[in-house]
Amino acid sequence: MLAPFSLDLPFAGVPSTLWLPLAALAAVVLDRLLGEMRHAHPLVGFGNLASAVEHRLNGGRARILRGALAWMLVVLPWVALAVWAKRYDFIGWLTDVALLYLALGGRALHEHAEHVGADLAAGDLASARQHVGWIVSRNTEQLDESGVAKACIESTLENGNDAIFGALFWFMLFGGAGAVLFRLANTLDAMWGYRTPRFLEFGRVAARLDDALNYFPARLTALSYALMGQTARALRCWRAQAPIWDSPNAGPVMSSGAGSLGLALGGAAIYHGQLEERPVLGEGRPARGEDIPRALALVRRSLALWLVIYLLLGAACA
Repeated sequence: MLAPFSLDLPFAGVPSTLWLPLAALAAVVLDRLLGEMRHAHPLVGFGNLASAVEHRLNGGRARILRGALAWMLVVLPWVALAVWAKRYDFIGWLTDVALLYLALGGRALHEHAEHVGADLAAGDLASARQHVGWIVSRNTEQLDESGVAKACIESTLENGNDAIFGALFWFMLFGGAGAVLFRLANTLDAMWGYRTPRFLEFGRVAARLDDALNYFPARLTALSYALMGQTARALRCWRAQAPIWDSPNAGPVMSSGAGSLGLALGGAAIYHGQLEERPVLGEGRPARGEDIPRALALVRRSLALWLVIYLLLGAACA
């Protein structure tokens, strides 16, 4: 006789402590196989909603409070919906997988960086400048080959945290709702977290909340980069250079990553037409085009480390 249908059937014999680790593994595999949705990605709709709310509320007095209200209006309903949709059966597991998959951007990060690396390998500096401009906020028109490679590697290291490890960290704690919270907060920081007259006050809460949500993931990412590369150098660079970097979370991630790769990153860059003298990150020679695949490999090794540890912890707690 056939067993009656049960939503729990696919997990027969699997300890409950392994459900989330297996969901994380499934979401990472989906991201690797499918990448970001090409059409109708929920984050596009979220960005349109956030822009509409910002245009409506960003004006007049008390802009910090208005920014806080806007953040709550566009983020908290979706987090609450993710919490409400949570079910402790196979459907709930699939929901967690889908939410983490939508929050991840690992394949997209790799594709953008690989595109820049291919341009440099082909000697097409003009295309490399254009394509690296899609993933960095600095001006790229005058960058030489080393400058393009440096910008791409810095973005790869920093976005390894923003596009992968941050979402995975909060997923480990709170499932799909945690991934949604992190991804939406990080998106609003990218939209509103600028020190411009328009966003200096309105975007302050979004920037601070993103900093808070990124605090632990960034340091675990920095530790992962150190363990997966030149460990002693990475830890030395992290300790010495991160405190003087402008961003409290990008500093540990990029200094550790640069040290792990044995590269000198940071330094002067032009943002919004203004030259900024940034501290040096890492140690070693200047970046070259062939270092972009090395940076991507470092992110992949770190992700594998996270998944292995997560699965082992789930099995140990069974």
